[in-house]
Amino acid sequence: MNAASKALDGLTGGKRRRAAAKREGELPVRISGSEYARTTATPSRVLGFDQALIWACVALLAFGLVMVYSASIALPDNPRFARYSASYFVVRHATWIGLSLLTALIAFQVRMDWWERMAPWLFVVTLVLLSAVLIPHVGIVVNGARRWIGFGPANFQPSELAKIAILLYAAGYMVRKMEVKERFFRAVLPMAIAVAVVGSLLLAQPDMGAFMVIAVIAMGILFLGGVNARMFFLIATILVVAFAMMIWASPWRRERIFAYLDPFSEDHALGKGYQLSHALIAIGRGEIFGVGLGGSIEKLHWLPEAHTDFLLAVIGEEFGLVGLVCVIVLFLWLTRRIMHIGRQAIALDRVFSGLVAQGVGLWLGFQAFINIGVNLGALPTKGLTLPFMSYGGSAIMANMVAIAIVMRVDAENRELMRGGRA
Repeated sequence: MNAASKALDGLTGGKRRRAAAKREGELPVRISGSEYARTTATPSRVLGFDQALIWACVALLAFGLVMVYSASIALPDNPRFARYSASYFVVRHATWIGLSLLTALIAFQVRMDWWERMAPWLFVVTLVLLSAVLIPHVGIVVNGARRWIGFGPANFQPSELAKIAILLYAAGYMVRKMEVKERFFRAVLPMAIAVAVVGSLLLAQPDMGAFMVIAVIAMGILFLGGVNARMFFLIATILVVAFAMMIWASPWRRERIFAYLDPFSEDHALGKGYQLSHALIAIGRGEIFGVGLGGSIEKLHWLPEAHTDFLLAVIGEEFGLVGLVCVIVLFLWLTRRIMHIGRQAIALDRVFSGLVAQGVGLWLGFQAFINIGVNLGALPTKGLTLPFMSYGGSAIMANMVAIAIVMRVDAENRELMRGGRA
C-alpha cells in the first residue's frame, strides 16, 4: 500500500511540476527518466533581428548628431545665417532622425515580396519626382543646383529616393531576367536604358555624385546577379568613358579635378580648392588624438558649411587620427555585415532579398568611401554626404529605410532558418 501511494504521489507530483512549468512558459523535457524544464526565452543569437547592426547604426547616428552640433554651432555668426540660433541645425537634424526612425520602423514591417512587386511602380514615381524638380517654381535652387522639392518647412531631395528605387528595381529586374542573363540585348540593355534616363535627369539638376552612386548600385547588382563578366567589364568601360567625357565637357568639373591635384596652388587655394585645402588643414591640425570636442578652428567660417559634406574633417580635427580610424572601421564592419546578410539570403534561395541587401551594402560602402576620400584629399571634391552622420534630412531618411529593408531581409532569413515561413 505504501509503495502504491508513493508511486501515485510521484505521478501526481510530476503532473503538478509539468503544469507549473506550463504556467511559467517552460517546456518540460524528459531524458532517461529525468525531467528538465527548458525556458522559451529566445537566446540573443536567434532573435528576429541583428542587434549588432542596429547598435552600429545607432552609434553612427549619435556621433553624427554630436558632430553636426559641434560643426554648426558657430554658423549664426555668419551674416548669411544670422537669423538662425546656435542650435538650429542640430534640432532639425534630430527631428529628421526621429522621423527617419519612424519611417524605418514602418519599412521594416513590409515584407520583401511586397517590395518586389512594387519596385517598378516606385521607379516610375521616382522618375516623376526627378522630372518635377526641373520645373521652375517646383524645384528649389540652392547654390546653383536644383535638387529639392519644398514641402512646407522641409525640403525633400528625390535623388535619395532614386537610390532606393534603382536598388529595388535592379534586384527585381535581375530576378526576372535570370534565364537570359547571358544575352546582352535582353538582359543588360533595358537596365542600361533605365539608368541612363535616371542619370540624364540627375545631371540636369546637376547631381553627378548621386548619378555615380546609382550607377555603382546598378552595376553591382548586375554583377552579383550573375551577368557575364565580359558584358560587365564592357559596361564598366562605357561608364568610365562617359564620366570622363562629362568631366571634360564641363569647365567647372575640370577645374575641380585640377584643384584636387594641387589644392594649395595660388590658382586654386581661394577657388575650387578652398574647401579641400581647409579640410586638409583641419585633419592635419588634429594629429593623433585631436584638439578635443568643440575645439575646432576650421569650423569658425574657414571651412564652409562643415556640417554637411566635410563633417569628417571636423571629426579629424577634434578627435584626430583615432576618431577617423574609428569611423572608418565602423563603416567597414557595417558594409561587411550587410553583405553577409545578402549572401545568407541568396544561400536560402531568396535571390531578390539577397541582391537588395548586397546593393545596400554597395551603396553605403561606396558613398562612405567617396566622402572619406574627398575629405582626406584622395579623391576629387564631390557633393556626397557621409551616411548616417552628415546633416541632411532626405539622406538620413533614405539611409534608415535602406537599413530597415536589410533588417527585414535578416529577419526573414532567421525565420526560415528556424523552420518558419518568411
